[in-house]
Amino acid sequence: MPEIEHIPFKGMLERFPPVTLEEMDSVKLMNRIDTKYLTSEKVLLELLEDAFSAGYRVLEVDGLRISPYDTLYYDTDGLRMFQDHHNRRLTRQKVRTRTYLATGNSFLEIKRKNNKGRTRKKRIGIPSADFWDFRGNAEADDYLARHSAFTADVISPVLETLFDRITLVNPAMTERLTIDTCLVFRNRRSGVEASLKDAVIIELKQDGRASSQMKTVLLEHRIKPVRVSKYCIAVTLTEPHARCGRFKPKVRRIEKTINKKITVL
Repeated sequence: MPEIEHIPFKGMLERFPPVTLEEMDSVKLMNRIDTKYLTSEKVLLELLEDAFSAGYRVLEVDGLRISPYDTLYYDTDGLRMFQDHHNRRLTRQKVRTRTYLATGNSFLEIKRKNNKGRTRKKRIGIPSADFWDFRGNAEADDYLARHSAFTADVISPVLETLFDRITLVNPAMTERLTIDTCLVFRNRRSGVEASLKDAVIIELKQDGRASSQMKTVLLEHRIKPVRVSKYCIAVTLTEPHARCGRFKPKVRRIEKTINKKITVL
């Protein structure tokens, strides 16, 4: 895949006061609301300036403030999980393995969305070697069977996503902002690859009882909420045979946001 020139955010992030994983995990957002946003790296640079001025802190893990992630999504032969999302099924799931590349820690993760719009995630640690295919790991297979509607024998690896994540926390510890950049997709079945170039996907996780300063900052930069799934966008771009008409306008919105055409290999 051709190299894409990205804005280096490291210098900007060094100015932020740090927050540790232990500090962040000690604050539970019980009445949580999750909202996603879409922007470009250029606008993100301005957003970070405002977040710094507002006293936000940046998550630091093992000295790193930008954390690389590698995620592998699993699905059925007919892409049942993708189609459930495409068909607007309220109750749906995603199954994936994830590796935090800075630490090497790997997990099997199961995300479930209910008909109230609430998302719950469960996960279990797995050996790093099982990231590429956890099936055959008896403990992981059993965990999937207990927490998912799918079993290991009906799913297989579909889509790898790689990205860099920045996490910000407000001074009151009532909201978190995850910022994903450098998104790259690799379809394990079709062999097609794609990149979102300098698009940025932001997710605001906030305590529903507290006001959100970040919402005001996002609005000032004309960054509006959007419903977007990295897995669904990735399948739309890299799986020629998938029925994905509902997600094509999302791809066009990304292209409009970054003022670039997304190409695939």
